[in-house]
Amino acid sequence: MGDFIFRRSMQSILSLVFLIIVVFILARMTGSPAQLFLPPEATQQQIDAYNALHGFDDPLLVQLGNFILGVFQGDFGESLRYSRPALDMVLEAFPTTLALAAVTMPLVLIISIVTGALAAYRPGGLFDRIASLISLIGASTPNFWVAIVGVLIFSVTLKVLPTSGTGTWAHWVLPVAVLTLRPAGVLVQVMRTSMMTALSSVYVKAAKAKGVKARTIIFVHALRNSLLPVITVASDQAAGIVNGAVIVETVFGFPGIGKLMIDSVLMRDFAVIQAAILVTALAVFLINIIVDISYAFVDPRIRHS
Repeated sequence: MGDFIFRRSMQSILSLVFLIIVVFILARMTGSPAQLFLPPEATQQQIDAYNALHGFDDPLLVQLGNFILGVFQGDFGESLRYSRPALDMVLEAFPTTLALAAVTMPLVLIISIVTGALAAYRPGGLFDRIASLISLIGASTPNFWVAIVGVLIFSVTLKVLPTSGTGTWAHWVLPVAVLTLRPAGVLVQVMRTSMMTALSSVYVKAAKAKGVKARTIIFVHALRNSLLPVITVASDQAAGIVNGAVIVETVFGFPGIGKLMIDSVLMRDFAVIQAAILVTALAVFLINIIVDISYAFVDPRIRHS
């Protein structure tokens, strides 16, 4: 297990280095920050002085080398907008996004496991048809569209939920609901298919022949053997929740890392963009490692050698 964790960590570090380079180059392809932070009547001399102050007049490779060196020293640079360390701003915003994901993911798992398992017990039945239809709609609908429609219905028309902020539990209802819909739709389908395979196995047929209750067959005999594909897909969906928060937080004015990232892109705040993406990527890599390790606990036949 230790060797497996070490190998995955090395792979993650290489991926992070590659991501650093890609993000660095793409951020600078958006244009010069001087165009946004200096007045339109600024002279070329003032623009040159601004670029020299922030190191933008150095060759691109020199800027990249300085950035990578700073990252390994824990220095991601300063925000151009706020003159604050970029990493501090990201670490202040990230707990809100993590809290949003921490509320959403357990809800996704509970809904998908229970719904998928019950739907698989009687394939083609009324509950199965309804669950399949709703899950397919949920898996196919873009987050931003659901978020906008949710605001229109529940905030503008019915006026029962707020449109932005995090002050009360009501502020969390729409963001959590929107983030839950798509991954739950995907996982319901995965759970249904996996459970149907488990329910057709010999040991389940033997349990049915012995008169074991349906609830026991589903949630005791078949469930554990059905979870491995769900865990595999759930890791991708967990990463998708963190990534999907970028759009959802922007729509709902949720003060997390997603909104910070979008605001920084619009203002060409390079240091904050780079810090936000790298911290998010690190969180995704950690999620994937944790999921890989959990395979061995769900199915003892799996060993990471």
